[in-house]
Amino acid sequence: MTALAQSHPGFIASVRAPFVSARAWLERFPLSILQLGLRIGIGAVFFKSGLLKINSWEFAVKLFQDEYKVPLLDPVFAAQLTAFVELTVPVFLFLGLATRLATLPLLGMILVIQIFVYPQAWTEHLMWASMLVFLLTRGPGALSLDHLIEQLLTRGG
Repeated sequence: MTALAQSHPGFIASVRAPFVSARAWLERFPLSILQLGLRIGIGAVFFKSGLLKINSWEFAVKLFQDEYKVPLLDPVFAAQLTAFVELTVPVFLFLGLATRLATLPLLGMILVIQIFVYPQAWTEHLMWASMLVFLLTRGPGALSLDHLIEQLLTRGG
């Protein structure tokens, strides 16, 4: 214990109390709202990318041929597969349907992008992966179809 804390315990407690109170107040913020925000935020990143691909298809294929150069995949097939995943999986995230399963293909895409395409963008990829891992490990929250389905199955069974 410091000399200040020993000589002025009432003062230390009075200074600490508002911080403890503020922390307790902030911790009451509903986790389900954060989970909804994470689902929408990360889903929007991938969905927007998918829309860009289908709106500029020739350019998307050219990117896969010249810049992305994903190994073992034909550039046209890689572009098709990526566009499909980017336009379908985020919808599951938006709805909170099969959320944990939906995180897996996006995490796989991030891994491929990080290793083969843009390794220098690791901070952005870390943020995306962190959002998805949070959803994978903690679930979509109460504001989701997954939660509604679970509630219906629990009542019915």
